[in-house]
Amino acid sequence: MTPITTHPEHTFADLGVRDEIVRALADRGIERPFAIQELTLPLALSGDDLIGQARTGMGKTFAFGVPLLHRICTDTTRPLTGTPRALIVVPTRELCLQVYDDLAGAARYLSTEANPGEDGAIRPLSVVSIYGGRPYEPQIEALQAGVDVVVGTPGRLLDLAQQGYLQLGGLSVLVLDEADEMLDLGFLPDIERILAQIPDQRQAMLFSATMPDPIVTLARSFMNQPTHIRAEAPHSSAVHDATEQFVYRAHALDKVELVSRVLQARGRGATMIFTRTKRTAQKVADDLAERGFKVGAVHGDLGQGARETALSAFRSGENDVLVATDVAARGIDIDDVTHVINYQCPDDEKTYVHRIGRTGRAGKTGVAVTLVDWDELARWSMINKELDLDCPDPAETYSSSPHLYTELDIPDDITGRVGKPRRSPGRRPERGGADRTQGERGARPRTRSRRRTRGGKPVSDNGAAPAGTPTAPDAASGEGPTAGASGEAPRKRRRRRRPRSTADSAATGTS
Repeated sequence: MTPITTHPEHTFADLGVRDEIVRALADRGIERPFAIQELTLPLALSGDDLIGQARTGMGKTFAFGVPLLHRICTDTTRPLTGTPRALIVVPTRELCLQVYDDLAGAARYLSTEANPGEDGAIRPLSVVSIYGGRPYEPQIEALQAGVDVVVGTPGRLLDLAQQGYLQLGGLSVLVLDEADEMLDLGFLPDIERILAQIPDQRQAMLFSATMPDPIVTLARSFMNQPTHIRAEAPHSSAVHDATEQFVYRAHALDKVELVSRVLQARGRGATMIFTRTKRTAQKVADDLAERGFKVGAVHGDLGQGARETALSAFRSGENDVLVATDVAARGIDIDDVTHVINYQCPDDEKTYVHRIGRTGRAGKTGVAVTLVDWDELARWSMINKELDLDCPDPAETYSSSPHLYTELDIPDDITGRVGKPRRSPGRRPERGGADRTQGERGARPRTRSRRRTRGGKPVSDNGAAPAGTPTAPDAASGEGPTAGASGEAPRKRRRRRRPRSTADSAATGTS
């Protein structure tokens, strides 16, 4: 097989992409294609089916997005009538929003001028996102208003298609993005139902980081002689070469303190922290927020609105730390992440590769720090062996260990705090007012004064009853209370009857 050679000096314009798309990409600082894009574009622009295989962060979105937009605007045989012409299926809501944002940005100058509908009216090219966790009504209204490109997750797409709101019979381009993740999340049956509703005559593109057997079988079932494109050599490591990796054996009670030091390393930018559980993710976010870090959280216990807000703040730089679980982080594609911290050891080598793949993207370098607790050593040993990382026994490390500061370039004079306590977005507000600081956590908020009593009697701070306070009943004497401040007559207390002993009962002849 003749190797395919890429030419880094080529631009999107050199590859024949429409001027409107080239201009929109240039507005975002994108002028030259990555390897997967340069290999994919000539085939995709000509309408061939293809399978693109590349690691996360290699530019797969524009590898299918650019030719997709180009073709539906150029194909005069299929006018843009407001019925969807292209469908991109993605596994997660976060990836849906990201792909939508990329495609909408690339289509900002496109219109139906070159390919008008039956009425001849010219309008901007329409791209919409369809995903669960949001109300149906706005998505239905968008489809009814007319749309050209749909980006969506399998469940909601299938639901709207079965209700008749999403018309799939007019598709000319179909894309399955992150197919291996859709397989992992159990979406394969939904994908097959969607495929059953689309026309046979259309272009199909499938993109995946790995190619397990079920994905290969799926590709054979709906693709027509696809070309398989790899953007990297088959022997290349699964772990990004541009990511510097550090593994430390850390104690659970010291992890937050240690992480707060890592977050103050020189050159540290946007950082993602991964946990295995939702509860741990929120707790870490809360603890870091109390130390003054600008942090957000993304996990399954948060509503879709809160997750989108956290991601938006992270992408915009309002927050520079994002704590996430593995499932919630699927599809988060942010090129400017400089550090990844595995707060808890991943379950397997695949999860480890997925996590640290959030940094060292798009030709940039990154740092990955993994904290392994004592009870996680067996799990780490398996990961180390599978990926051949040459770190079977991580060094015991604490927040005060000198080698931590040296290896991660952390200033010696820092503390575990960087400012005033903040409130993490996913944290529930405390009852009774503002959030409590770390020293006050666990203390009950004082919302009203409480009267101290002893044996039913109000007492002052020195233990004596305040002057003028009515006295409580004296159980020993049997006397009732004195008249109260209201002047009411004292109630006569009923005398308590003393139970007879067994001997007394026998003397009186009772039983």
